[in-house]
Amino acid sequence: MPSETSAAALVRRAREDAGLSQRELARRSGVKQPNLAAIESGARDPSEELLSRILHAAKLRPSIPLELFAAQIRQLGPRFGVSDIRVFGSAARGTDTEHSDVDLLVSARDDVDFLTLAAFRDEVARIVGFPVDAVVDDPDDAIVRAIRSEAVPL
Repeated sequence: MPSETSAAALVRRAREDAGLSQRELARRSGVKQPNLAAIESGARDPSEELLSRILHAAKLRPSIPLELFAAQIRQLGPRFGVSDIRVFGSAARGTDTEHSDVDLLVSARDDVDFLTLAAFRDEVARIVGFPVDAVVDDPDDAIVRAIRSEAVPL
């Protein structure tokens, strides 16, 4: 999950995406509204447990942290030998729910093996807080061609 300093943006975006007022999200998550306001403003850093409870109550969709932390995810690419990171599936179509995962299509150097790709996937999952699948782009694979046709840049 992202750093404490990003909690404010994440909570605010999740609440707005759910169409909830601060009062309603506070009620659903069992937090006092002034405390939620302090978290959203960045004046208060929530514990991991409290942040999780608030985001669960807001039904956070994976596309929100994916968008908020896109630059951070793109910066991981060179370390893991991947580039041209694209999103496909429900997060790309805007139909993701709090139960969705993140599907990424990446270009990879020839020396990138399965373990390196898995490490990249795990690091992205840690950042966004959702399971991540990563597929290596292969122009000769019909399934990957179909994926590429719907993929959008991260």
